[in-house]
Amino acid sequence: MKKNYKAISGIFPMPVLMIITFNEDKTVDCMNAAWSMAVSMKQIKICMSSTHKTYKNLKRNPYCTISLATKDLVKESDYFGIVSGNTFKNKFENSHLTFTKSSNIDAPIINEYPITMECSLVAFEDDGVVLDILNILVEDKYLKDDNSIDFSKVGIISYNPYDNNYYEVKDIVGKAFTDGKKLIK
Repeated sequence: MKKNYKAISGIFPMPVLMIITFNEDKTVDCMNAAWSMAVSMKQIKICMSSTHKTYKNLKRNPYCTISLATKDLVKESDYFGIVSGNTFKNKFENSHLTFTKSSNIDAPIINEYPITMECSLVAFEDDGVVLDILNILVEDKYLKDDNSIDFSKVGIISYNPYDNNYYEVKDIVGKAFTDGKKLIK
């Protein structure tokens, strides 16, 4: 039997995304944004308020990168979510991660995250920003022979708002647009 559970605004799993921008002095800012969604095949919406340092950076420079958080970087990824770039000047430096400037857009790429999307601002909305995904960069060691990403090796994590834990997304349990065909008569 099902029981009532408190209403919260969250769906599990939620991707843990690192939104990376340049500050006005070209230092790096990184924000953990687990509240996001796909808007279309090449657009993503990130929920954030206008008080976030990342929001302010996007007002000044419409480019950013988005990296998928991994189990190997859970400590750093969580840190980027609990420390504000508005109050901690050396936020990125304290993570001990490294960055490279993208060769395609005016935004930093954190070297240690294996999958990075290069993005451009489309619009500011009341509860966040909409971004175009311009390009995706993937570490070679996570690509299969057919050039698809082997997510079973990457260690992507998701956020569970029901218990405030991170979970690894790993095992394939079915084939989309295929398994359901078994029920078509």
